[in-house]
Amino acid sequence: MAEQYYVVGGEYADTTFTQIAPGHVEERFGPFAEREAHECWRALTGKTVDNAMVRYFIRRADEAETDGWYVVGGEYADTSFTRIAEGHRFETYGPFSRKEALNTWRALTGKTVDNAMVRYDLCTAEQLDQRAR
Repeated sequence: MAEQYYVVGGEYADTTFTQIAPGHVEERFGPFAEREAHECWRALTGKTVDNAMVRYFIRRADEAETDGWYVVGGEYADTSFTRIAEGHRFETYGPFSRKEALNTWRALTGKTVDNAMVRYDLCTAEQLDQRAR
C-alpha cells in the first residue's frame, strides 16, 4: 500500500506557526497519495496567500497521527467550566504529540494551581473540532 499524507494547518496565533489562533481549529485534509497532497497544499496556499498568519504543512499519515493533541481551557466564569470568564479568551495550544501536550498541560496547570476558576484539558483534533461547533 502506498504511503498516505495529510495537509494540516490553518490560521495561527503568530508567525512561529506553533499555536492555532484563538477561535480557530487545525484543519486536516486527506488522506492523500503524495502527489494529491501536494496538489491540495498548492490549492489551499493559493487561496490564503494574502494572509501571513495562515500556513499549511504536508505530513505523512504516521506524523499527522502523533501531532493531534491540544491543550485547551483558560479562566472560566464559574466552576461548571462551560463559559470563559468575561475579559478572557478560550486558550488553545498545539498541535502536539501526546507527550508534549501532557508536558504543556502540566506547565499550565502548575502556574494556575491557586486559581480554582482556571482549568485546562487535553483533547484530540477531532474533539477540538466538536467544541468549535
